[in-house]
Amino acid sequence: MTSMTGGQAVVRSLEAEGVSHVFGLIGSAGMEIFDALYESKSVRFIGVRDERTGVHMADGYARASGRAGVFLAGQNGPGATNLVTGLAQAHAAYSPVVALSGSLSSAHIFRDAFQEVDQQSLFKPITKKTLMLTQTARVPEMMREAFRTALSPRRGPVLLNLPRDLLAETTDFAGFEAPHGRQFEGGFTASRELLARAAQLLADARRPLILAGGGVKNSRCHEAVLALAERLDVPVALSPGHGDALPCTHRLYAGQVGPRGNAVASDLARRADVILALGTRLGFNTTFYSYDNLNKDARIVQVEADPATIGRFFPVELGLLGAAADVAADLDALLAQHTPAAEVRAWTAAFVQARAAFLDRRDAEAGTASDPLQPAFLFKTLRDVLPDDTMYTMDAGTLCLQATDNMRYCQPPALFTPLDFGLVGFSYAASLGVKLARPDRTVVSLMGDGGFGMAHSEIGTAVQHGINTVCIVMNNGCWGAEKAYQRDFFGERYIGADVPNPPYDRLAELWGAAGFRADRAADLAATVREAVACGRPAIVDVKVDPAALYSFRRDSFKHRAKA
Repeated sequence: MTSMTGGQAVVRSLEAEGVSHVFGLIGSAGMEIFDALYESKSVRFIGVRDERTGVHMADGYARASGRAGVFLAGQNGPGATNLVTGLAQAHAAYSPVVALSGSLSSAHIFRDAFQEVDQQSLFKPITKKTLMLTQTARVPEMMREAFRTALSPRRGPVLLNLPRDLLAETTDFAGFEAPHGRQFEGGFTASRELLARAAQLLADARRPLILAGGGVKNSRCHEAVLALAERLDVPVALSPGHGDALPCTHRLYAGQVGPRGNAVASDLARRADVILALGTRLGFNTTFYSYDNLNKDARIVQVEADPATIGRFFPVELGLLGAAADVAADLDALLAQHTPAAEVRAWTAAFVQARAAFLDRRDAEAGTASDPLQPAFLFKTLRDVLPDDTMYTMDAGTLCLQATDNMRYCQPPALFTPLDFGLVGFSYAASLGVKLARPDRTVVSLMGDGGFGMAHSEIGTAVQHGINTVCIVMNNGCWGAEKAYQRDFFGERYIGADVPNPPYDRLAELWGAAGFRADRAADLAATVREAVACGRPAIVDVKVDPAALYSFRRDSFKHRAKA
């Protein structure tokens, strides 16, 4: 038995879980934890400037590492409420974030105490589970439950409220066990009968398509998926935000499908007669819940780890409950003697030719270094300049939405976006977490100027902790999506759309980071190369044509379209 405070027990539990990084913002309710972190030899504390962006760092760390990302909010009340947006984002992305929040002393609850808010109720809708510590002796149990819940399928964020009096209390603890029984990936798959029927559907198809989603990316099973794709000689399209589920250099890689994808991949989905939807919900960003980019007559075989998602948005021929990696491997084994038909080989050869023509056309349409700088030229320059190991974080907003299918994702995982939550202000903070998880990789954040204005205080975190990411601020001086809608559907009645900005390169230098600026297209490539090579936290302020606006959600404004 070892006597220690609740705060010390929290840190011992983190150590037992193998946690190497804790993101957090200091506050009086959690002082016992912070004091214990001071003594820890294995946990590195990363102090942040805002709880919201700190959770984005933990989110990015979790997605890039495959382990839980941990955030510590030291203050109850406002320190806790600032977590809401970050946890809602993690919840939408099924990201295993464990948030520890200081809470009121037990005796003060429901007394209108200083900084009191019902934290238990607040976080329930936006977490996989919200927990409350009720006894100091239960710290190890509750910490194990938080991590177990966050990391078990389907993954998601967990919040544990920690009353300050229980953190200060001293009691005896028997020990802190290393996690066991946590081999969640795989271990369950569909029945042999259903697998055999799915294999036969794929074998009989004449225009087959694999549509891979987050289940492929998050389980890092691209090799199993590519083995199946090669066996069938079938193209693989990706759901939006998961364009890195497979290496983009593979012959069968089609890129993202749907309204936010590319024309070649979307044409495959419109024409395919059998679609293996592997680890994807066929949700909003992939389909907009319509058949505009999906063949209504296609026979869909949907593979998902969550039974509630199978057939939820579109009727399926077969629903296979299982992990994407296991099902892909099982189907490959069942099809070991399969030889693709001539019609299938022709379908795929036509795709390969169309994909090559699309890439050539995309480069040609990007143009040359002329001003004002166009988004397409920026994206081509980044494709040409950035190394193959680059991991990208992106914001919401039209420039980032356009960039998502324009980058090269050579080494999975390589793309981290707000996904269905559509959050602006996510990318830069997330990139810091990604870089700490993968210090061996180049990490580049793409942001609009509006989103960067929400997050640039975290330059201080990057400098303080030596987190050497590169942030490319696509600066067009406006909220681009909304200004495009005002232009296209509201008679150019602009209000609230323009964003005056400081020179972000100079702001970076004031923080102690490396600041770069590209006002001319001719300077862009050399500037980006210099930023990547500088070995410091770097911000590149890129002047983008403010007239290059695009209305992504035209479907939302059909009622205002002119006849």
